[in-house]
Amino acid sequence: MNDLLTRRTVIAGLGLLGLGALAGCNNSGALDFKYGKDLSNKILGRTFKLKDPQGNVMTLSSFQGSMPMVFFGFTQCPAVCPTTLARAVQIKKLMGRDADFLQVVFISLDPERDTPEVLDAYVKAFDPSFVALSGTLEETAAVAKEFGVFYEKVPAGDTYTISHSSTSYVFDSRGVLRLGLSHSLNARECTEDLLTVMEVC
Repeated sequence: MNDLLTRRTVIAGLGLLGLGALAGCNNSGALDFKYGKDLSNKILGRTFKLKDPQGNVMTLSSFQGSMPMVFFGFTQCPAVCPTTLARAVQIKKLMGRDADFLQVVFISLDPERDTPEVLDAYVKAFDPSFVALSGTLEETAAVAKEFGVFYEKVPAGDTYTISHSSTSYVFDSRGVLRLGLSHSLNARECTEDLLTVMEVC
């Protein structure tokens, strides 16, 4: 943690000097991520429109000024979703004073069972700042397609589970997609790459 905070302090100091990309947002060129995938040249997730548990319509611009980290899942997910959200909690701790800049956004792939009340309780159990979004079946399919997210229902006895891809998508503060984080990465690895996004914007 000290190494990460030290790096952030150095970054802030360089930003004050206005050196290179640290002086402001930079929409072009590949970024030097150690662990995640650079998605800076991908056009994904720009036009989604879903509702939060309170019924407010949310778009990408709703999160402008923060660093949204978008993840798709469902509340009855046995492993990938809870571990990803738990990892996000650890990431925020590692980010220290920059933690409030990260906005975790959980998009449900199971609107038939994930009611607004269920969704809100689920994400808030991890962190009160986490936001959950959902839509109709058609809206869910459209948003998943826009992000290139795979998902499908898988029968499980008298019910079903959902098989889905598990990348977390990170946008900078101006809504430009920057980074894809694999489920296999740990919190420290993710935090290092998130700090790189913050260097750019």
